[in-house]
Amino acid sequence: MTLIGFIFLLIIAAIAGALGQGLAGYSLGGCLASLIVGFVGAYIGLWLARFFGLPIIFSINVQGESFPVVWAIIGSAILAGILGLFFRRRRFS
Repeated sequence: MTLIGFIFLLIIAAIAGALGQGLAGYSLGGCLASLIVGFVGAYIGLWLARFFGLPIIFSINVQGESFPVVWAIIGSAILAGILGLFFRRRRFS
């Protein structure tokens, strides 16, 4: 994989992470956090798809590497939702 292909995968992961965080309603930070959430979300989403026997809905191939966009967004939303439960600020009266 070339550097351009790797950067393209990073951009796709950051967009998927940002969309997942938006769906969950909890943002972990900036662009770097969205990138990390996108990659981890892709692993979580693929694991869920394989566990339940679901197909890969939409995948982007970049120089032979496949990135499951829909499952990355779903996994990112799950990850951001779980992290939001633990790290969300709570109001005390």
